[in-house]
Amino acid sequence: MTTSTPPPAAEPRAPGLLRSGMVVSIMTLLSRVLGMVRDVVVANYFGSKSEADAFFIAFKIPNFLRRLFAEGAFAQAFVPVLSEYRTRRSLAEVKQLVDRVAGTLGLSLVAITAIGVAGAPVLITLFAPGFHGDAYKLGLATDMLRITFPYLLLISLTAFCGSILNSYGRFAVPAFTPVLLNLCMIGATVLLSPWFEQPIMALAWGVFVAGVAQLLFQVPFLWRIRLLPVPRPNRHDEGVKRIMTLMVPALFAVSVSQINLLLDTVLASFLQTGSISWLYYADRLSELPLGAFGIAIGTVILPALSRQHAGADPKAFAATLDWAIRMVLLIGVPAALALLLLAEPLIATLFHYGAMTDRDVLQASAALRAYAVGVMTFMLIKVLAPGYFARQDTKTPVKIAVLCMIANMVLNLILIWPLAHAGLALATSLSALLNAGLLWWGLRKSGVYLAQPGWGVFALRLLLASLAMVLVVYWLAADVSLWLQWGWQQRVGQMSLLVLAGAAAYGAALLLAGLRPRHLRN
Repeated sequence: MTTSTPPPAAEPRAPGLLRSGMVVSIMTLLSRVLGMVRDVVVANYFGSKSEADAFFIAFKIPNFLRRLFAEGAFAQAFVPVLSEYRTRRSLAEVKQLVDRVAGTLGLSLVAITAIGVAGAPVLITLFAPGFHGDAYKLGLATDMLRITFPYLLLISLTAFCGSILNSYGRFAVPAFTPVLLNLCMIGATVLLSPWFEQPIMALAWGVFVAGVAQLLFQVPFLWRIRLLPVPRPNRHDEGVKRIMTLMVPALFAVSVSQINLLLDTVLASFLQTGSISWLYYADRLSELPLGAFGIAIGTVILPALSRQHAGADPKAFAATLDWAIRMVLLIGVPAALALLLLAEPLIATLFHYGAMTDRDVLQASAALRAYAVGVMTFMLIKVLAPGYFARQDTKTPVKIAVLCMIANMVLNLILIWPLAHAGLALATSLSALLNAGLLWWGLRKSGVYLAQPGWGVFALRLLLASLAMVLVVYWLAADVSLWLQWGWQQRVGQMSLLVLAGAAAYGAALLLAGLRPRHLRN
């Protein structure tokens, strides 16, 4: 790349945060809904048997590392530096940074992937030590991990490409990309599983194919903005060194919830068969509001906060954070209440088919209620953490992260005895509450976050609307025993009624309390 003048497509007019957030939210919601369909299909085919537990571990390991490195530490370190280059330097210098980061990241990922494939049995034992005494589970999980682990390489490069597109206002493409994973896994389960001696192996190959598809999907859009990476490894580049320096502490700071979920899996491997699957199904449902809105808001505010910090505009920085917190509460509070009220109906409607038993529904519902306690705080973490990383402050979140990991481990050991797998989920939620509270307090204490006018009125509206939703849903909801007896048509019909009635009550109460669309604009 020798051109120093950016093309028109490379410097779009920055869209409003609400509009960008809605775009990401809609695309992510589509992905999450298809993810639910995927999990319904998987539950129907494989239930909560040993094979399902083995696959979820083989899928969780690269997925955990992906969230830790690609969407966690790397994105939080890369986007602020890229935004600074975009604000202060030429397109040629931005392209050079992209190429060098691509080369350095790519080489590191190839090495990690080779180690992961070679050491698959060791990784399975580390992530699920309870499998050590079960040769069948251990062997099956190891075979699948050797197929799924390269997904880490592919999806990390996909996340790198998505970070570039997000920094240039192309939010829809990266948000849509996860849809391909769900489509590939559904297709593999339905079409390929009959052809394997171990049908569950089809899911592992579906994950691998999805990684290839997701990476290739982003290529044309990077080409359009003239930032398609040409890998050129250079660890000594100024920008690369800054990103690597920021990444190391960010590994702990931004990924506490993922580390906590990993600890849950390790301990759950010692519990009765099905515990890992129950936690997985519950976690997937609790992540629906997180992915559909929490991650969406966090995604769109990070480039904005980074530019505001680079442009020395603290008032806009504080206002952006305040807006993001209000948007998260507006969705997070009713979402958490709905999951608490409708745990069994939701699990039954989505998963109670085929190999999924009544007992599985009740056990997964207990975990879902425990995760629901932390739904709002999981979402808040996604918008509070960028307040630190946009300013390239990684030390403070690291201290908070370490404290929360210790708290989570202690809570796990305390709660696992009376509550089994649900205790692990509750410990994760409580440590997330501590994490969000400390992040908020740090931003407020340092003067970075300043509450904007109108919080009293906003809180009252939120309280009244949530109360209206709870009353309507509680009044309409049928007994759990009926949900377990109904066929899928009646479950879907009743759940649709509950969702629509609850949403209508919530929205109407907000309008009656005086909330208007103009109040939601940043």
